[in-house]
Amino acid sequence: MSDSTAALTTPPGSTAGGLAENGSARGYAPGRTLPLTVEIVRQFKRRRTLVMFGLLLALPWILVIAFKVGAGSGQPGTSLRISDLAVEGGLNFAAFALSVSASFLLVVAVALFCGDSVASEASWSSLRYLLASPIPRDRLLRQKLVVAMGYSAAAVICLPVMALLAGTLAFGWNDVRVPGTGETIAALDVLPRFGVVIGYALVSQFVVAALAFLLSVSTDSPLGAVGGAVGLVIVGNILQAVEALGSLREFLPTFWNNAWLDALAPQPSYEGMLKGVAVAVTYSAILAAFAFRRFRSKDVVS
Repeated sequence: MSDSTAALTTPPGSTAGGLAENGSARGYAPGRTLPLTVEIVRQFKRRRTLVMFGLLLALPWILVIAFKVGAGSGQPGTSLRISDLAVEGGLNFAAFALSVSASFLLVVAVALFCGDSVASEASWSSLRYLLASPIPRDRLLRQKLVVAMGYSAAAVICLPVMALLAGTLAFGWNDVRVPGTGETIAALDVLPRFGVVIGYALVSQFVVAALAFLLSVSTDSPLGAVGGAVGLVIVGNILQAVEALGSLREFLPTFWNNAWLDALAPQPSYEGMLKGVAVAVTYSAILAAFAFRRFRSKDVVS
């Protein structure tokens, strides 16, 4: 075929041989590779996803049973700790469930979803085939991160919401009693604040998510990525107890995790929560940037 004939039979924007002007195959659109719906379904079918959500949804009911069984044992508590007030109503119970799960169980859930996302693909040797599809590296990482954060958000939200439902059915919809002082606040006044508390609990987990994601693109061991992120929280909690560090503790990513308790006080204060958001967003942005930079040069065939 002559050059003139080839030029007449080649579609606009393509070259002879079925390639576009930029060298890619005709019809190839990077923005259409690995749709979010595909990744969402892939991650949902994973056994660890179903087990984790099953545990998070079952925990409030397990706590209800524990309080019901233990109601007749021992003497009535005279202190006003958050655990003593858990049976006062649905909101009190939800606050208790969040307080006992935010420092570990939710950390493990977020670290699992974000730390397992890329490392598992590398351990199965499927990561190289995804990139050979070809899926641009930045797009693959972005899709993975969006889906992992979506499941993390669902995990953080579903536990307190289920706890609110379980506590209301088990202990009624009553006004909220404040731990420490015993003051009573109308439940309808606290309900919007509880929504803010859930949002803050999610933001405070950003650092765990970003570190787990960075470790996930740096290793082919999902357990190492998840364990490294959980280890950060453990080390942060230990350093937080060292009073000799003084104000330096405020820069620890775990220092402000319990600042949400101030939002449930009779006179709510959001200063600590604002500082916690600033610390969490700063750390997570830096760690996420390192993750993308690391993955752009990562050797996925070694």
